[in-house]
Amino acid sequence: MNYSMIRYTLGWLLLFEAAFFLVPLITAICYLESAAFGFLFVMLISCGVGVLFTYKKPKNTALYARDGFVIVALSWIVLSLFGALPFLFTGATSSFIDALFESVSGFTTTGSSIFAAVESLPKSINMWRCFTHWVGGMGVLVFIMAFLPLGGGHNMHIMRAESPGPSVSKLVPKVKNTAIILYTIYFVLTLIQFIALLISGMSICDATATAFATAGTGGFGVHNDSMASASAAQQIIVTVFMLLFSLNFNSYYLVLRAKFKDAFNSEIKAFLIIVAVAIALTTFNIVGSSDAVENIGDALRHAAFSVASLISTTGFATLDFNLWPELSKTLLVLVMFIGACAGSTGGGIKVSRIIILVKGFLRELGMLISPKQVKKITVDKRPVEGEVVRSVNAYIACYILLFVASLLLVSFDSFDLVTNFTAVTATLNNIGPGLGAVGPTSNFSAFSPLSKLVLIFDMLAGRLELFPMLLLFSPATWKRKRA
Repeated sequence: MNYSMIRYTLGWLLLFEAAFFLVPLITAICYLESAAFGFLFVMLISCGVGVLFTYKKPKNTALYARDGFVIVALSWIVLSLFGALPFLFTGATSSFIDALFESVSGFTTTGSSIFAAVESLPKSINMWRCFTHWVGGMGVLVFIMAFLPLGGGHNMHIMRAESPGPSVSKLVPKVKNTAIILYTIYFVLTLIQFIALLISGMSICDATATAFATAGTGGFGVHNDSMASASAAQQIIVTVFMLLFSLNFNSYYLVLRAKFKDAFNSEIKAFLIIVAVAIALTTFNIVGSSDAVENIGDALRHAAFSVASLISTTGFATLDFNLWPELSKTLLVLVMFIGACAGSTGGGIKVSRIIILVKGFLRELGMLISPKQVKKITVDKRPVEGEVVRSVNAYIACYILLFVASLLLVSFDSFDLVTNFTAVTATLNNIGPGLGAVGPTSNFSAFSPLSKLVLIFDMLAGRLELFPMLLLFSPATWKRKRA
């Protein structure tokens, strides 16, 4: 374990986070908010600790698989801990656990909140909440790698540990250049959405915050009713961009290189089919069920928004889908589990894993009928390596175990099963709202401190694809290799 390099990386992380605080600080200054002093103080703390950690550069800068997992897990914990400080120093909340919950929810792009009335918060705090989504969406270490060579040529271990999906590949030979390409695409898409929202009549502050939250597929809003008060045009814009940010960013790069066949792969096809079917079924199920969806046009708009919001794991809402018919609620819960595409900013199990699982299931059925038949799992006419199949199976096994354990612990709070089940679903899949007492018009403030800590762990584990967080608890992770 390269402890010196871990310390050095965490130091640079804090220096970058100190720079991130400029966004809400400038917002506070523009709106003459006293919260500016809180952000300035936290910025100085982050900068001071960062300088202390980076003062001496390690002689050995090599990072390997184990170091990559540990660095990613610790980085997200440290990022969230310091990210929680503004909520305390600005007086937004007096509870450290609540502040940490909000910070983790922001950086992991979950969007579950402990605040009941976000409109009463300073604009700078709301900007910070939404900006944490943008920072965490693509991965904060991926962002740092675009500027600094952290791992002595071994940065791929960090990217693999932080990026969502069963496998990660480089777009170009150098990891740093891959990070630059990904963040350029990310920034351009965010900017396009921001401009579109401005043209639709949204204010600069709201358009900025909404674009940040949508890009990270996070879902923190700046209004108490989420996106319900937005115009129909603004809701349509957000719907489109929630889906765009749900697609594998590698595909955008392939499109730019005119490799359209490679870009439009089986995962994206499956994702779009799932979205289309879910929207169609939800539309016909909810039309006429209330005044808000009395005609097919309104039903289609709200159904498309809700499906896009939950399959992308953004978590915005235009209506309280908690009140919709059972079929629609069941469909929405199902897409919560499926999630977005690998290599996107979305959460969930990921469509690529679902494809591999289904094909593995069909292969096993075929082998029962013809035991001597040897058939490999293929995706896009390419065989899936056995290592990838094993990792998918291991992921699903860990996912189920963690889900059940979390559900049992949260159940001590005596909420109903729907609330507990969807609270764990919403946090482990980085979605935001659930059903019952954690529906789109509610929040997570009523949970006990223990349950909040469980859900905090779930948010971090879900964002980091489980293994980096779980490996922190393995004694083997911390053992030094014998010479």
